[in-house]
Amino acid sequence: MDFTFTEEQLALQDTLTRFVEKDYAFEQRRKNLAANRHFDEATWQAFAELGILALPFAEEDGGLNGTPLDTYLVMRSLARGLVLEPYISTVVLSGTFLQQHATAEQRSVLIPAIADGSARFAFAHYDVESRYEESRIQTHAANHANKWILNGHKAMVIDAPVCNHWLITARTSGEQQDQNGLSVFLVKADHPGITVKSYQLHDGHLAADLILDNVELQPEALIGAADTAYPAIMQALAATHAALAAEADGLMAALNDATLEYLKTRKQFGVAIGTFQAVQHRMADMAIAAEQATSMALLAAISQSADDPQERILKASGARALLARLARQVGEEAVQLHGGMGVTDELVVAHYFKRVTVLNTQYGDADFHLKRYSDSLLTFNQGEQAHA
Repeated sequence: MDFTFTEEQLALQDTLTRFVEKDYAFEQRRKNLAANRHFDEATWQAFAELGILALPFAEEDGGLNGTPLDTYLVMRSLARGLVLEPYISTVVLSGTFLQQHATAEQRSVLIPAIADGSARFAFAHYDVESRYEESRIQTHAANHANKWILNGHKAMVIDAPVCNHWLITARTSGEQQDQNGLSVFLVKADHPGITVKSYQLHDGHLAADLILDNVELQPEALIGAADTAYPAIMQALAATHAALAAEADGLMAALNDATLEYLKTRKQFGVAIGTFQAVQHRMADMAIAAEQATSMALLAAISQSADDPQERILKASGARALLARLARQVGEEAVQLHGGMGVTDELVVAHYFKRVTVLNTQYGDADFHLKRYSDSLLTFNQGEQAHA
Protein backbone atom coordinates (compact mmCIF):
# COMPACT_ATOMS: atom_id res chain seq x y z
CA MET A 1 0.00 0.00 0.00
CA ASP A 2 1.34 3.42 -0.99
CA PHE A 3 1.38 5.87 1.95
CA THR A 4 2.95 8.69 -0.08
CA PHE A 5 0.87 11.86 -0.18
CA THR A 6 0.24 13.49 -3.55
CA GLU A 7 1.58 16.92 -4.44
CA GLU A 8 -1.95 18.31 -4.11
CA GLN A 9 -2.32 16.86 -0.61
CA LEU A 10 1.04 18.24 0.49
CA ALA A 11 0.10 21.64 -0.94
CA LEU A 12 -3.16 21.54 1.03
CA GLN A 13 -1.26 20.70 4.20
CA ASP A 14 1.20 23.54 3.64
CA THR A 15 -1.59 26.01 2.96
CA LEU A 16 -3.44 25.12 6.15
CA THR A 17 -0.24 25.20 8.19
CA ARG A 18 0.47 28.73 6.95
CA PHE A 19 -3.13 29.74 7.63
CA VAL A 20 -2.95 28.55 11.23
CA GLU A 21 0.39 30.26 11.82
CA LYS A 22 -0.66 33.57 10.28
CA ASP A 23 -4.43 33.90 10.71
CA TYR A 24 -5.23 31.68 13.70
CA ALA A 25 -2.49 32.61 16.12
CA PHE A 26 -2.76 31.39 19.69
CA GLU A 27 -2.92 34.87 21.22
CA GLN A 28 -5.81 35.86 18.98
CA ARG A 29 -7.65 32.69 19.96
CA ARG A 30 -7.16 33.57 23.65
CA LYS A 31 -8.56 37.05 23.03
CA ASN A 32 -11.58 35.60 21.23
CA LEU A 33 -12.34 33.27 24.13
CA ALA A 34 -11.87 36.08 26.65
CA ALA A 35 -14.42 38.10 24.68
CA ASN A 36 -16.78 35.08 24.52
CA ARG A 37 -16.36 34.78 20.75
CA HIS A 38 -16.47 31.06 19.97
CA PHE A 39 -17.08 31.41 16.25
CA ASP A 40 -15.55 33.75 13.67
CA GLU A 41 -17.44 34.26 10.42
CA ALA A 42 -14.33 35.48 8.59
CA THR A 43 -12.46 32.30 9.51
CA TRP A 44 -15.37 30.15 8.34
CA GLN A 45 -15.50 31.96 5.02
CA ALA A 46 -11.74 31.50 4.71
CA PHE A 47 -12.31 27.76 5.14
CA ALA A 48 -14.85 27.95 2.31
CA GLU A 49 -12.40 29.81 0.07
CA LEU A 50 -9.68 27.27 0.84
CA GLY A 51 -12.08 24.54 -0.27
CA ILE A 52 -11.98 22.47 2.90
CA LEU A 53 -15.73 22.86 3.55
CA ALA A 54 -16.43 21.20 0.18
CA LEU A 55 -13.48 18.81 0.27
CA PRO A 56 -15.01 15.44 1.28
CA PHE A 57 -18.21 15.63 -0.78
CA ALA A 58 -18.95 14.12 -4.17
CA GLU A 59 -18.56 16.41 -7.14
CA GLU A 60 -22.13 15.82 -8.28
CA ASP A 61 -23.31 17.19 -4.92
CA GLY A 62 -21.15 20.30 -5.15
CA GLY A 63 -18.03 18.91 -3.48
CA LEU A 64 -14.40 18.34 -4.46
CA ASN A 65 -14.27 14.53 -4.36
CA GLY A 66 -11.82 14.52 -1.47
CA THR A 67 -10.69 11.33 0.22
CA PRO A 68 -10.50 10.35 3.92
CA LEU A 69 -6.75 10.97 3.68
CA ASP A 70 -7.50 14.55 2.69
CA THR A 71 -9.64 14.87 5.82
CA TYR A 72 -6.78 13.39 7.86
CA LEU A 73 -4.43 16.12 6.60
CA VAL A 74 -7.00 18.85 7.27
CA MET A 75 -7.63 17.72 10.84
CA ARG A 76 -3.94 17.20 11.61
CA SER A 77 -3.15 20.69 10.32
CA LEU A 78 -6.02 22.46 12.10
CA ALA A 79 -5.16 20.74 15.38
CA ARG A 80 -2.21 23.08 15.96
CA GLY A 81 -4.52 26.09 15.82
CA LEU A 82 -7.00 24.62 18.32
CA VAL A 83 -9.68 25.72 15.88
CA LEU A 84 -13.00 26.55 17.57
CA GLU A 85 -15.11 26.66 14.42
CA PRO A 86 -17.47 23.64 13.95
CA TYR A 87 -15.55 21.85 11.20
CA ILE A 88 -16.00 18.31 12.53
CA SER A 89 -19.65 18.86 13.48
CA THR A 90 -20.58 20.39 10.13
CA VAL A 91 -18.35 18.87 7.48
CA VAL A 92 -17.35 15.48 8.88
CA LEU A 93 -20.20 14.30 11.12
CA SER A 94 -23.25 16.01 9.64
CA GLY A 95 -21.81 16.13 6.13
CA THR A 96 -21.03 12.42 6.04
CA PHE A 97 -24.50 11.60 7.31
CA LEU A 98 -26.15 13.77 4.66
CA GLN A 99 -23.97 12.25 1.95
CA GLN A 100 -24.95 8.76 3.13
CA HIS A 101 -28.66 9.17 3.88
CA ALA A 102 -30.21 12.32 2.41
CA THR A 103 -32.17 12.18 -0.81
CA ALA A 104 -30.58 13.53 -3.99
CA GLU A 105 -32.85 16.57 -3.78
CA GLN A 106 -31.87 17.24 -0.18
CA ARG A 107 -28.17 16.83 -0.95
CA SER A 108 -28.43 19.25 -3.85
CA VAL A 109 -29.49 21.97 -1.40
CA LEU A 110 -27.68 21.11 1.83
CA ILE A 111 -24.20 20.09 0.60
CA PRO A 112 -23.62 23.30 -1.44
CA ALA A 113 -24.78 25.28 1.61
CA ILE A 114 -22.06 23.60 3.68
CA ALA A 115 -19.50 24.11 0.94
CA ASP A 116 -20.08 27.86 0.61
CA GLY A 117 -20.15 28.38 4.38
CA SER A 118 -23.78 29.53 4.64
CA ALA A 119 -24.95 26.49 6.65
CA ARG A 120 -23.39 25.11 9.82
CA PHE A 121 -24.72 21.85 11.24
CA ALA A 122 -24.60 20.29 14.70
CA PHE A 123 -25.57 16.63 15.04
CA ALA A 124 -27.94 16.09 17.99
CA HIS A 125 -27.89 12.34 18.39
CA TYR A 126 -27.24 11.18 21.96
CA ASP A 127 -29.96 11.35 24.60
CA VAL A 128 -29.31 11.93 28.30
CA GLU A 129 -29.48 8.16 28.91
CA SER A 130 -27.47 7.09 25.83
CA ARG A 131 -23.97 6.95 27.39
CA TYR A 132 -22.30 6.61 23.95
CA GLU A 133 -24.62 3.77 22.84
CA GLU A 134 -25.69 4.88 19.36
CA SER A 135 -29.00 2.97 19.22
CA ARG A 136 -30.16 3.88 22.74
CA ILE A 137 -32.48 6.70 21.73
CA GLN A 138 -35.63 7.72 23.62
CA THR A 139 -36.33 11.02 21.86
CA HIS A 140 -39.55 10.29 20.01
CA ALA A 141 -41.10 11.56 16.77
CA ALA A 142 -44.75 10.85 15.95
CA ASN A 143 -46.59 11.69 12.75
CA HIS A 144 -49.84 13.56 13.46
CA ALA A 145 -51.93 15.31 10.81
CA ASN A 146 -49.04 15.14 8.33
CA LYS A 147 -46.66 16.80 10.79
CA TRP A 148 -43.83 15.34 12.83
CA ILE A 149 -44.03 16.00 16.58
CA LEU A 150 -40.72 15.64 18.45
CA ASN A 151 -40.25 15.21 22.19
CA GLY A 152 -37.08 14.41 24.10
CA HIS A 153 -33.84 15.62 25.63
CA LYS A 154 -30.62 15.70 23.61
CA ALA A 155 -27.42 15.91 25.64
CA MET A 156 -23.99 17.33 24.87
CA VAL A 157 -24.66 18.54 21.34
CA ILE A 158 -21.20 19.75 20.34
CA ASP A 159 -21.14 23.17 18.61
CA ALA A 160 -24.94 23.54 18.73
CA PRO A 161 -24.78 27.18 19.96
CA VAL A 162 -22.66 28.29 16.98
CA CYS A 163 -24.58 26.39 14.29
CA ASN A 164 -27.67 27.59 12.44
CA HIS A 165 -29.02 24.10 11.69
CA TRP A 166 -29.37 20.95 13.78
CA LEU A 167 -29.79 17.36 12.67
CA ILE A 168 -31.86 15.69 15.40
CA THR A 169 -32.18 11.93 15.79
CA ALA A 170 -35.51 10.59 17.01
CA ARG A 171 -37.15 7.20 17.33
CA THR A 172 -40.03 6.80 14.91
CA SER A 173 -40.62 3.11 15.63
CA GLY A 174 -39.26 0.20 17.69
CA GLU A 175 -38.00 -0.07 21.24
CA GLN A 176 -35.40 2.04 23.03
CA GLN A 177 -32.27 0.17 21.88
CA ASP A 178 -33.45 -1.09 18.48
CA GLN A 179 -31.19 -0.21 15.60
CA ASN A 180 -34.19 -0.06 13.29
CA GLY A 181 -36.67 2.73 13.81
CA LEU A 182 -34.32 5.74 13.97
CA SER A 183 -34.90 8.83 11.85
CA VAL A 184 -33.14 12.18 11.55
CA PHE A 185 -34.80 15.58 11.15
CA LEU A 186 -33.44 18.91 9.95
CA VAL A 187 -34.32 21.74 12.33
CA LYS A 188 -33.32 25.39 12.23
CA ALA A 189 -31.63 26.64 15.38
CA ASP A 190 -34.36 29.19 16.08
CA HIS A 191 -37.25 26.72 15.70
CA PRO A 192 -39.97 27.14 18.36
CA GLY A 193 -40.45 24.50 21.03
CA ILE A 194 -36.76 23.87 21.71
CA THR A 195 -35.10 24.97 24.94
CA VAL A 196 -31.34 25.40 24.51
CA LYS A 197 -29.07 25.09 27.55
CA SER A 198 -25.63 26.19 26.38
CA TYR A 199 -22.32 25.73 28.18
CA GLN A 200 -18.61 25.97 27.49
CA LEU A 201 -16.44 22.87 27.45
CA HIS A 202 -13.01 22.70 29.06
CA ASP A 203 -11.31 23.26 25.68
CA GLY A 204 -13.25 26.42 24.76
CA HIS A 205 -15.81 24.81 22.45
CA LEU A 206 -19.49 25.36 23.10
CA ALA A 207 -22.08 22.62 23.51
CA ALA A 208 -25.73 22.49 24.52
CA ASP A 209 -28.55 20.32 25.77
CA LEU A 210 -31.67 20.54 23.62
CA ILE A 211 -35.04 19.97 25.29
CA LEU A 212 -37.72 19.23 22.68
CA ASP A 213 -41.29 19.96 23.77
CA ASN A 214 -43.88 19.09 21.12
CA VAL A 215 -41.70 20.47 18.34
CA GLU A 216 -43.75 20.56 15.14
CA LEU A 217 -41.94 19.87 11.88
CA GLN A 218 -43.15 19.72 8.29
CA PRO A 219 -42.82 16.42 6.38
CA GLU A 220 -39.84 17.72 4.40
CA ALA A 221 -37.83 18.05 7.64
CA LEU A 222 -37.28 14.28 7.57
CA ILE A 223 -33.86 13.45 6.09
CA GLY A 224 -34.01 10.43 3.81
CA ALA A 225 -36.41 7.61 4.64
CA ALA A 226 -38.00 7.14 8.06
CA ASP A 227 -36.81 4.34 10.38
CA THR A 228 -33.61 3.67 8.39
CA ALA A 229 -31.05 6.22 9.59
CA TYR A 230 -28.97 3.99 11.90
CA PRO A 231 -26.45 2.63 9.33
CA ALA A 232 -25.74 6.15 8.04
CA ILE A 233 -25.38 7.45 11.61
CA MET A 234 -22.80 4.75 12.33
CA GLN A 235 -20.84 5.56 9.17
CA ALA A 236 -20.91 9.27 9.99
CA LEU A 237 -19.61 8.53 13.48
CA ALA A 238 -16.89 6.25 12.05
CA ALA A 239 -15.71 9.10 9.81
CA THR A 240 -15.82 11.40 12.83
CA HIS A 241 -13.74 9.00 14.93
CA ALA A 242 -11.14 8.85 12.16
CA ALA A 243 -11.10 12.66 12.00
CA LEU A 244 -10.73 12.96 15.79
CA ALA A 245 -7.88 10.45 15.66
CA ALA A 246 -6.19 12.66 13.07
CA GLU A 247 -6.70 15.70 15.30
CA ALA A 248 -5.23 13.83 18.27
CA ASP A 249 -2.26 12.94 16.11
CA GLY A 250 -1.77 16.61 15.25
CA LEU A 251 -2.11 17.65 18.88
CA MET A 252 0.55 15.17 19.96
CA ALA A 253 2.95 16.45 17.30
CA ALA A 254 2.30 20.01 18.46
CA LEU A 255 2.83 19.06 22.11
CA ASN A 256 6.13 17.38 21.25
CA ASP A 257 7.36 20.34 19.21
CA ALA A 258 6.47 22.84 21.92
CA THR A 259 8.08 20.70 24.63
CA LEU A 260 11.27 20.12 22.65
CA GLU A 261 11.64 23.85 22.03
CA TYR A 262 11.15 24.54 25.74
CA LEU A 263 13.76 21.95 26.75
CA LYS A 264 16.28 23.59 24.44
CA THR A 265 15.79 27.05 25.93
CA ARG A 266 14.95 26.49 29.61
CA LYS A 267 18.14 26.44 31.65
CA GLN A 268 18.91 25.02 35.06
CA PHE A 269 22.32 24.92 36.74
CA GLY A 270 23.57 26.92 33.77
CA VAL A 271 22.64 24.39 31.07
CA ALA A 272 19.57 23.62 29.00
CA ILE A 273 17.41 21.04 30.78
CA GLY A 274 17.14 19.14 27.50
CA THR A 275 20.71 17.94 28.07
CA PHE A 276 19.68 15.94 31.14
CA GLN A 277 19.53 12.24 30.33
CA ALA A 278 16.36 11.55 32.29
CA VAL A 279 14.57 14.34 30.42
CA GLN A 280 15.84 13.00 27.09
CA HIS A 281 14.45 9.55 27.89
CA ARG A 282 11.02 11.02 28.61
CA MET A 283 11.13 13.03 25.40
CA ALA A 284 12.07 9.89 23.49
CA ASP A 285 9.04 8.09 24.91
CA MET A 286 6.84 10.99 23.78
CA ALA A 287 8.31 10.80 20.27
CA ILE A 288 7.67 7.05 20.08
CA ALA A 289 4.07 7.54 21.24
CA ALA A 290 3.56 10.19 18.55
CA GLU A 291 4.86 7.85 15.83
CA GLN A 292 2.47 5.13 16.99
CA ALA A 293 -0.36 7.63 16.95
CA THR A 294 0.42 8.68 13.40
CA SER A 295 0.36 5.06 12.23
CA MET A 296 -3.00 4.37 13.85
CA ALA A 297 -4.56 7.64 12.70
CA LEU A 298 -3.48 6.91 9.13
CA LEU A 299 -4.88 3.39 9.37
CA ALA A 300 -8.20 4.76 10.59
CA ALA A 301 -8.29 7.27 7.72
CA ILE A 302 -7.43 4.67 5.08
CA SER A 303 -10.05 2.27 6.48
CA GLN A 304 -12.78 4.81 5.75
CA SER A 305 -12.40 3.88 2.07
CA ALA A 306 -13.00 0.18 2.78
CA ASP A 307 -15.96 -1.56 1.17
CA ASP A 308 -17.05 -3.19 4.42
CA PRO A 309 -18.99 -0.71 6.64
CA GLN A 310 -18.18 -2.73 9.76
CA GLU A 311 -14.45 -2.49 9.04
CA ARG A 312 -14.73 1.30 8.87
CA ILE A 313 -16.44 1.37 12.26
CA LEU A 314 -14.05 -1.02 14.00
CA LYS A 315 -10.80 0.44 12.65
CA ALA A 316 -11.92 3.92 13.70
CA SER A 317 -12.84 2.71 17.19
CA GLY A 318 -9.53 0.88 17.50
CA ALA A 319 -7.67 4.06 16.65
CA ARG A 320 -9.69 6.11 19.14
CA ALA A 321 -8.97 3.59 21.92
CA LEU A 322 -5.20 3.63 21.36
CA LEU A 323 -4.86 7.34 20.67
CA ALA A 324 -6.77 8.21 23.83
CA ARG A 325 -4.04 6.50 25.86
CA LEU A 326 -1.16 7.85 23.80
CA ALA A 327 -2.47 11.41 23.67
CA ARG A 328 -2.98 11.48 27.42
CA GLN A 329 0.53 10.13 27.93
CA VAL A 330 2.10 12.80 25.72
CA GLY A 331 -0.09 15.55 27.16
CA GLU A 332 0.77 14.71 30.75
CA GLU A 333 4.48 14.46 29.96
CA ALA A 334 4.43 17.79 28.12
CA VAL A 335 2.77 19.54 31.04
CA GLN A 336 5.17 18.02 33.56
CA LEU A 337 8.29 18.81 31.53
CA HIS A 338 7.17 22.43 31.36
CA GLY A 339 7.01 22.50 35.14
CA GLY A 340 4.65 25.03 36.71
CA MET A 341 4.33 26.83 33.35
CA GLY A 342 2.62 23.77 31.92
CA VAL A 343 -0.73 24.58 33.52
CA THR A 344 -0.84 28.34 32.90
CA ASP A 345 -3.37 29.90 30.55
CA GLU A 346 -0.60 31.86 28.80
CA LEU A 347 1.09 28.70 27.50
CA VAL A 348 -0.31 26.88 24.47
CA VAL A 349 0.68 23.49 25.92
CA ALA A 350 -2.00 23.82 28.60
CA HIS A 351 -4.63 24.43 25.92
CA TYR A 352 -3.43 21.50 23.82
CA PHE A 353 -3.80 19.27 26.88
CA LYS A 354 -7.29 20.60 27.56
CA ARG A 355 -8.30 19.79 24.00
CA VAL A 356 -6.80 16.29 24.29
CA THR A 357 -8.75 15.71 27.50
CA VAL A 358 -12.09 16.76 26.00
CA LEU A 359 -11.45 15.00 22.70
CA ASN A 360 -10.85 11.71 24.52
CA THR A 361 -14.46 11.71 25.74
CA GLN A 362 -16.26 12.87 22.59
CA TYR A 363 -18.56 10.28 20.99
CA GLY A 364 -17.12 7.53 23.18
CA ASP A 365 -14.26 7.33 25.66
CA ALA A 366 -11.32 4.91 25.53
CA ASP A 367 -13.15 2.18 27.47
CA PHE A 368 -16.15 2.34 25.13
CA HIS A 369 -14.05 2.05 21.98
CA LEU A 370 -11.80 -0.62 23.44
CA LYS A 371 -14.83 -2.73 24.34
CA ARG A 372 -16.26 -2.37 20.84
CA TYR A 373 -12.98 -3.40 19.27
CA SER A 374 -12.30 -6.29 21.67
CA ASP A 375 -15.87 -7.59 21.30
CA SER A 376 -15.38 -7.68 17.53
CA LEU A 377 -12.21 -9.75 17.94
CA LEU A 378 -14.03 -12.14 20.29
CA THR A 379 -16.85 -12.55 17.77
CA PHE A 380 -14.35 -13.15 14.97
CA ASN A 381 -12.48 -15.79 16.97
CA GLN A 382 -15.69 -17.56 17.86
CA GLY A 383 -16.65 -17.59 14.21
CA GLU A 384 -13.28 -19.02 13.21
CA GLN A 385 -13.61 -21.79 15.81
CA ALA A 386 -17.10 -22.64 14.58
CA HIS A 387 -15.74 -23.10 11.04
CA ALA A 388 -12.74 -25.17 12.20
